[in-house]
Parts: sequence; C-alpha cells; structure tokens
Amino acid sequence: MGRTAYIFPGQGSQYVGMAREYAALPAGRALIEEADRILGFPLSAVCFEGPEEELRQTRNTQPAIFLHSMLAARALGEAETPAMLAGHSLGEYSALVVAGALSFEDGLRLVRVRGELMQRAGESRRGTMAAVVGLPGPDLEALCREASTAGIVQPANFNSPGQTVISGSVEGVHRAMELARERGAKLVKELVVSGAFHSPLMEEAREGLMHALATAAVNDARIPVYTNVTAEPVTRAGEIRELLVRQLTAPVLWEQSVRNMVRDGATRFLELGPGKVLQNLVKRIHPAATLRGVDRASEATGEQP
Repeated sequence: MGRTAYIFPGQGSQYVGMAREYAALPAGRALIEEADRILGFPLSAVCFEGPEEELRQTRNTQPAIFLHSMLAARALGEAETPAMLAGHSLGEYSALVVAGALSFEDGLRLVRVRGELMQRAGESRRGTMAAVVGLPGPDLEALCREASTAGIVQPANFNSPGQTVISGSVEGVHRAMELARERGAKLVKELVVSGAFHSPLMEEAREGLMHALATAAVNDARIPVYTNVTAEPVTRAGEIRELLVRQLTAPVLWEQSVRNMVRDGATRFLELGPGKVLQNLVKRIHPAATLRGVDRASEATGEQP
C-alpha cells in the first residue's frame, strides 16, 4: 500500500476570489476571522476581492496562500493521513504547521514578516527571475557560473526535469538568458516578480527572518517535512529554524524532494491550496503518481459546489 504526501504551493498560485468558498463553512469562517485579527488588517478582503495588484504584493501574497492552504487542510480534517509533507518555498511554512512544528498563528505571522522582508529586499536590490525549459540542471548551473561575470545569477527552483528558474541581478539573469538560448533551451522567459527570490539578493532579509524565527515557537515535527534546501526529511526544531533561514537564498530542490518522497514510499500526492502548479510538476517528475488537489472547499468536503 502506497503512502500519501501532502504538498503545499508557493507564490504565483494566488488568484482573486481565493479562499472565499471556505467562508461558507463555520470552521473556515472562524479561521479567516482569526487570520484578520492576528494580522490586524482584512487579509480576507484582499483574497476575496483583490484588486489583483494588491494581492500580487509579496507581503500579501504569502499570507494569502498560506491561509488558503490552512483552510484546505482544516476542511479535509481526518479524511486523509499524510505520511510526509513538503511545500514549495512559502509552502514549506504551510507544511510545517500541518506537521505540528508551527502553530497557525506563528506560521501566519512568519509568512507575513517573510513577505515584507522579501519585498523590501527586492525593492532595495533590484533583481529578476527567468524560467528556462529544456536544459539539464547541471548544464544550467554551469551556464549560471559563466554568466555571473555579468552579475549575480544562480538556479532558484529546480522544479521538474528540464524546468528550472534562475534568479539574480538583472544583468546576470539577462546574460544567462542569452546563453541559455544559445545552448538550445526550448523556452527562456523572464518572470514578473518583485525580487530575485532564492538568490544572494535576498541576503538582507536574513537577519529579520532569523529574529522572527527566534521569537516564534518552533517544535519538533510530528510528520517528516522534506525541505527545499536539502530535499530530505527533517523533524528536529533546531534544524527546521536553520533551514528556513537558508531557504531565503538557496535554491528550491523541488524535483529532488518529490523523488525522495517517492523513494520513501509516496504514491499519492495531495496538493492543498490554490491552483494546480505542484500537481503538474509532480506529474512530470513521477508520471505514475496518483494526484489530487484541494483548492475549493467542495473538493475537501466532497460536496458539489
């Protein structure tokens, strides 16, 4: 019998109207009201009504996606029992709450602070990101080293076979994009982002996140969480804190995380949160996986919308 893995999406999965359906469930409405109270502003209004420009602000996007994932997990309740967890970048915080390593309140406060710090770092040190499809990871790493003569650039997300996101200074990323096209990449596309996430340009967010993590209660995880930095499972609180800080400037090893979960017995992957980005990535990494998503409340409760 295969094991079930819960996976949680990161930035880019948000949409106006997200989480709204959960407000019709008493437990969902209570959690939404609690989130607004904790943050001291109506995050729910930004989720439900936008405008999109406001929802796209990193400081809002991160708590919005986190809240949506938590609503999906609460609505699902005991219907499923995950053997392992993972989240893409921001989604790692959602995974840690479900694992019992963070409380909902501490998780929400942390992702709000993280979003603010990353947005500020992006404004003070302008950078960009680009998706590259069709080049193997090691080739792209070598290409980034070559392009770094023009400016900072490194792989940021190893998403699935042949699909990688690079991040860094505008000059470094643009040079790497030129080289990737010359080397035969199928697609090279600059992304609309507010900063060079998972690159050294996020370094100035590090101290603030370390301080926020020091004041949060981090416990040992009850369920192993496969972390972005190592792609291996962790449960110990001290290691969790350290890896969350390192995650700011380190690449997201998503493809390897999924492969390691499969290695450890995962056959079913359940994406909790907005969109289907991670289901699509898992399908490319391990086509034999059974996939399911819980975005809308009806998908958690089994009721028809």
